[in-house]
Amino acid sequence: MAQVPQTLDALAVRTWCGLALRALGRAREEIDAINVYPVADGDTGTNLYLTLESASTAVEAVFAGYAAGPGEPALADAVRAMAHGALIGARGNSGTILAQLLRGMAQVLAGDADGEAPHRTDGAGLRLALRRAADSAREAVAHPVEGTVLTVASAAAAAAEDTEGDCGTVARAAYEGARTALAATPGQLKVLERAGVVDAGGRGLVAVLGALVEAFTGEAPGGLLPRGAADAHARVEAALEAGTCAEDPGAGPDGGPAYEVIYLLEAADEAVARLRARLDALGESLVVVGGDGLWNVHVHVDDAGAAVEAGVEAGRPYRIRITHFGLGDVHTGGERPPRERAQRAVVAVVPGEGLAGLYAEAGATTVLARPGEPPASGELVEAVRRAHAREVVLLPNDAELRHTAAAAAEQARAEGIRVALIPTRSAVQGIAALAVHEPERRFDEDVVQMTSAAGATRYAEVVVAEHQFWTSAGICQAGDVLGLIDGDVAVIGADVTTIAETVLARMLQAGGELVTLVIGDEAPETAADHLEARVRESYLAVDTVVYHGGRQGAPLLIGVE
Repeated sequence: MAQVPQTLDALAVRTWCGLALRALGRAREEIDAINVYPVADGDTGTNLYLTLESASTAVEAVFAGYAAGPGEPALADAVRAMAHGALIGARGNSGTILAQLLRGMAQVLAGDADGEAPHRTDGAGLRLALRRAADSAREAVAHPVEGTVLTVASAAAAAAEDTEGDCGTVARAAYEGARTALAATPGQLKVLERAGVVDAGGRGLVAVLGALVEAFTGEAPGGLLPRGAADAHARVEAALEAGTCAEDPGAGPDGGPAYEVIYLLEAADEAVARLRARLDALGESLVVVGGDGLWNVHVHVDDAGAAVEAGVEAGRPYRIRITHFGLGDVHTGGERPPRERAQRAVVAVVPGEGLAGLYAEAGATTVLARPGEPPASGELVEAVRRAHAREVVLLPNDAELRHTAAAAAEQARAEGIRVALIPTRSAVQGIAALAVHEPERRFDEDVVQMTSAAGATRYAEVVVAEHQFWTSAGICQAGDVLGLIDGDVAVIGADVTTIAETVLARMLQAGGELVTLVIGDEAPETAADHLEARVRESYLAVDTVVYHGGRQGAPLLIGVE
C-alpha cells in the first residue's frame, strides 16, 4: 500500500492532486451531463479536469526538479506550483473558481496570506486554508449566487472550522459538509430544481474534497452524491429539450450573452480593479482570479471584442479563448459558421509566437508552449478537436511531451478521430515534417513521409543556464551559454553567436543540405546574419533559411537536414 501522508507537506499535496485528477476523470462525463448553470453547455466536468490536470502537472514538475538530489520540495513550493498551474490552466467558469480555491489554500499553507504563519501542517492549518479558499473564491466572483460551487465551498470551510483533529479528520468533515450542501443546491437555484440535478461545479468540488480525504486516510469516502442525485444527469437532456433549464438572465444562448471570453492577463492590481468594473458592465458570470501580476479573466458577453480590448487597456492579455455558446466553437476572433470536417489536419506544439504564425501559415493548428508552461494533454485534445478533421497528424516538437501527446492521441482516437503521433523532439523537426506534408496522399503514406523528414533532421538549441549543474560537457554555471545537439549538452561558453557557430560546425561535419535557424527575441541582433554568412562561406552546397520565433525561451534553434 502506498505511503499515506500524515501531515500537510509537499507529498500530501502531490498525492491529493493525483487522486483528485483521477476522481474528476471518472466523474467528468457525469458532471458534464448535469451542467445547466450558468450556461447549459455541458463542459463543467471537462473544465474542472483540465484545470486540475494543469495544477497536478505543475506539482509533478516541482518534484521532478528534486529527483536527482536528496530531499523533497517544501510545502510552500508544492502549493505555489499547484496554484500557479491551476491559474494558467483554468477553463470555464468552474475551472476559474477552482483555481481561486486552490490559490486561497496555497496562500495560507505557503505563508503568503496576511497575518498567517507559514508551515501550518496540522489540522488547524488545513482549517485555515479551507476558509481562505472559500472566502477568496467568493470575492473573485462579481455577483456570487447561492446554490453553486461557492455555497459548497463555504459549507466545507464551516464544517472544517467546527472540527478538531488531524488533517484526515478535518478533511472528512469538510467533505461531509460539502456533500450536504451539494444535496441542498436544487432548493437554492430554480434552474437546478427544474432539471432535477445538483450543481455541477459543486459536484466537482465534492469529488476534489473526497480525494483530499483519501490522501490523508488512504480510504476513499463513500456516497459521493446524496441518494437519488447520482442518476439525475439522465433527466437533464429531457429538461433541455423542454426548454426548462434556462435561467434568466444568462443561462444559455437563448437567454444570455452569446460568448464566453477567457484570457490570462499580465497587469497591475489597480488596473485589474478598473477592468473588473468595465467587464461587469459589459456582461455576466464575471470571475477574475490571481494576483502578483498574473490573472485569469472569465466573462460572458455579447461583445467579445470589447472584453478583449478591456484586457489590452489593463495590461497584456494572452491565451485568449472565445467560445460562441450557440456554435460551441472555440476560437480567437468573431463568429464562425459551422463547417464540414476536413479530411486531414496537422496539430503542432510550438515554443513561440513567431513559430505559431509560421506553422499556422502552413495550415497547422497550433498549441503555444510558453517557457516553463508545457501544455497538458487536455489542451492537445482540444486542439485536435479544433482542427475539425477526420485525420490528424500530431507534432509534439518536444521530447518531454511524448507521454502527454500519446495520452492526447489516445483520447482523440476514442472520440473517433484518426490520429498519428510523429515523435518530433524540436520545432525544427516539425518544420521539416510540415514541408513534405501533402493532405491529398493516403494518410499512412503522408505520415511515413513526414516521419522520415523529421527523423532526417538533426536538431540543436542554444540556451542560457539558469543555475549550476553537471552536463555531459562539464560543469556549467548560472548564466553560461549551452549548445545542445540532439538534446545533449555539447559545448559550454559565454557568447550565444560563438556557441551557435561551434554547434553548427559540428552538426555539418556529417553533411547536410539545409540549415534552419529559428531566432528568439533573446538572441543578439547580428546572430542570424553572422551564422548565415558563415554557412555560405564554408559550405557551398548548403542552403540556409531563417525564421523569427519571438519569445520562445531559447535564443536560438537550429535544424540540419
